[in-house]
Amino acid sequence: MNERNRRERALVPGEKNRMNEASWTQASSSALQTADPLPAAASMELLAPAGGPAAFNAALAAGADAIYCGLGSSFNARRSADNFDDVSFAAACRRAHLAGSRVYVTVNVVVKWDEMQRVLRLVRRAWLLGADAFIIQDWGLLAQVRATWPEMECHVSTQANIHDARGVAFCREIGACRVTLSRELTLQEIARIAQEGVEVECFGHGALCFCYSGICHMSSMRGDRSANRGACAQPCRLPYVLMDAAHTVVSRPEFDRLLCPKDYCTIDDLPELAQAGVGSLKIEGRMKAPEYVYSVVFAYREALDTLVTGKDSATAAACRHRLLKRSFNRGLTDAYLHGTAGNEMMSYERSNNRGETVGEVVGGRTLEDAVEKKGGLNGGRVKLRRYKQADVDVTVHAPIGKGDLLEIRPLDDPTKFLTALAPCEAAPGDTLTVRAARVMQPGSIVRVIRSEAARLKAEQISSCDYPRKRAVTVRVFAKVGRPFAVELTTADGTFSACAEGFIVEAARTKAVSAAELTEHVGRMGATPFDPVCFDIELDMGCGMSFSAVHTVRAKACDALEKEILAAYSSREKHTAPLSRRAAEKECRAAEKERHAAGTETTLVKDLTSDCPRVAPAEVCALVVSPRQAYAALDAGASRLYATADVLEEYAWPQELKQRIIPWLDEVCREVDHERLDSFIRSGIPVAVGNISELALAYAQGAAPEIRECIPIHNDYALAALAGRGACGVWLNSELTLAEIIHLAKNASVPVGYLVSGRTRTMTSEHCVLMSTGKCAHDCDMCKLRLEPHYLCGIDNDYMPVITDLHGRSRIWSPKPFDAVPEVAVLLSSGVSRLMVDATLLDLRQTTSEVERVCLAVRAALKGEPLPNRLEGASEGHLFSSIG
Repeated sequence: MNERNRRERALVPGEKNRMNEASWTQASSSALQTADPLPAAASMELLAPAGGPAAFNAALAAGADAIYCGLGSSFNARRSADNFDDVSFAAACRRAHLAGSRVYVTVNVVVKWDEMQRVLRLVRRAWLLGADAFIIQDWGLLAQVRATWPEMECHVSTQANIHDARGVAFCREIGACRVTLSRELTLQEIARIAQEGVEVECFGHGALCFCYSGICHMSSMRGDRSANRGACAQPCRLPYVLMDAAHTVVSRPEFDRLLCPKDYCTIDDLPELAQAGVGSLKIEGRMKAPEYVYSVVFAYREALDTLVTGKDSATAAACRHRLLKRSFNRGLTDAYLHGTAGNEMMSYERSNNRGETVGEVVGGRTLEDAVEKKGGLNGGRVKLRRYKQADVDVTVHAPIGKGDLLEIRPLDDPTKFLTALAPCEAAPGDTLTVRAARVMQPGSIVRVIRSEAARLKAEQISSCDYPRKRAVTVRVFAKVGRPFAVELTTADGTFSACAEGFIVEAARTKAVSAAELTEHVGRMGATPFDPVCFDIELDMGCGMSFSAVHTVRAKACDALEKEILAAYSSREKHTAPLSRRAAEKECRAAEKERHAAGTETTLVKDLTSDCPRVAPAEVCALVVSPRQAYAALDAGASRLYATADVLEEYAWPQELKQRIIPWLDEVCREVDHERLDSFIRSGIPVAVGNISELALAYAQGAAPEIRECIPIHNDYALAALAGRGACGVWLNSELTLAEIIHLAKNASVPVGYLVSGRTRTMTSEHCVLMSTGKCAHDCDMCKLRLEPHYLCGIDNDYMPVITDLHGRSRIWSPKPFDAVPEVAVLLSSGVSRLMVDATLLDLRQTTSEVERVCLAVRAALKGEPLPNRLEGASEGHLFSSIG
């Protein structure tokens, strides 16, 4: 950990929030009374993003304590960022370490079973090149890294969907030293979690996902790009309308981007975040330009520093806000921190950069056609292109810099906006004339969407050898008859080095002064160090050559550099190698399965050759009412599941209730414990949707089944979770049939798979029904919630939307999924539980689908043909692998 993070944290809570339960509100409130915000603020790490070397330099120069980035483009959640190769990554680590910052490598995706050895090789390589920690989503990868290299620091990614103290404690027990929490949490929830003794990292600024991170399938269900594999296509930023059962649009007409939140901004909440015990404040933005990284990190660095010193001003705060508004943003919000998730946090009108409003159009005029000449070189013909231009007059409300990129958006049709460059600086009250493609109507809004000053600053920084120099104190020893020596110590006292040179003699002509030694020893311009304090021990009458002084100073700088980097350069000797046998075994098995993955017949023949021909199966049904449960049983289902809300909503007959296995939520925050925990009992089966409930089930001796929203894509994850009490798993919808077969063949616990029903693609804390403008803020009494609704996008697909009693919305895939034709393959590989998700089915449909799956099982047992895939149904990713 760096110096900023070595200090003891004040694990204290934030202010009360109306969403919190009394059981933990009281404890948090009592801790708040003893809070000291200054030490807490001083210990908070500022963590910056870097999609490539230029953004890395920008983050360093702006004052980041740590930087996270990807090595290569295969196994991190921003695969389309520039990322780093080995050479640029090693150089970046060196710059960061010399400056006193740390480097975290993102391996925050789910890992396929045949990729594990490659990912482990990447982790080891990154460690030897200088990585300080790894941000990990996959539970199998985390287990392998901890077992192979216990010296490596591992952070649990926000993609792991951790949102309460119990989940954080689970991460602590398996060896994680930091957890990045879900963005949706409140200050008080964060404060409770921070008391678990695990360093807590929270997002502080940048883009918000609509869905809880790590459980979104929207992108993969609309193509082959998975958010859990680092290739999200961002379908949430596209236009949608909300429709009722009659396909009538019920969302407000001015609302266009129904799944597009504003960007997060917590710069005004830093005192509360510090008091809550946040160890690291994370800036989102590995896909952002270097000027964005520089501006945002600089603003938060200054805000954190002024919080520590207590010296700030309204003018400085206003400048920081302006800097953030002129960096890419969709509007700014801190709603989640304060326990709200309504329309105030949504960017319904647009999903692109809003910038900062700086003025409005007051007039303009069309100019004569301009002429652009092209060609004409070497005697060629000159082509003339005529185009119109206009001068647009803008009344300025906020400062504009020369070269700033302006957006001018008309009020009557905002889609017909244009951009222009500011020809000169302008102050509030000025009228600025800009050259544009056409005249814009008076009243059109003018925004700055890119600061030219920030762009130039980032461009200047990108070529620096040392974007940020490390402050050092300097001691000089010049004693007659003794070696001349220079000692350098980093300002935080962490590292020190000394170099000696020539023997100091009495002056033969002019004696050297302390001021001269300060000047010459302090010439460190080409080094990574910045001298800030001098202590000169000089005998009177000493004489020396300044070139000799420069030589000793250079030796001292080299020695300090080696001292700082020593721990990294010695890693090769102490880092365990990877098993070559394991890599070769994985490679052979992968080649076999790739060869066999051509057709369904080949899959059955080759991939299931060492399995029983067809094993018995349990036909399962997820139901939403007692009547539907009876219908499923009558149709042949042998295993029933229902959500906690469904189990509480109805008066279930005792004999039926005893047959129902609770199907618990994919989200379990502190406020959900009272509602969900009672379903977890010793020896009783329960399907858990998050790590918190798995931890509770393990502690209480229950028989938990892992739902598909805890993604298992490799044997290592399956084994790791089975080792923490999992008694069964439901495999993820993003797996191919070949991958399902492999996992089922190698599983030590029963394996289940959804073969009929719609796939849940998103779970959001924001209620989609709020887009109607009719929210009564009382979910219990909401009539809209009881009616069918659909999201319809640009491709005219209808995605069902259900909002539960707690205001959380779930969005389902537009097409039903049907893997019934693959039942024989699934059973042959060892899949023993086949699920019919009847959440969106009526009684007749429930009966029909359960009977159809039962028929398929009987046909598979007899070797007879299976039912065809339903017309209009999807085969998902069974035969099309995601990247």
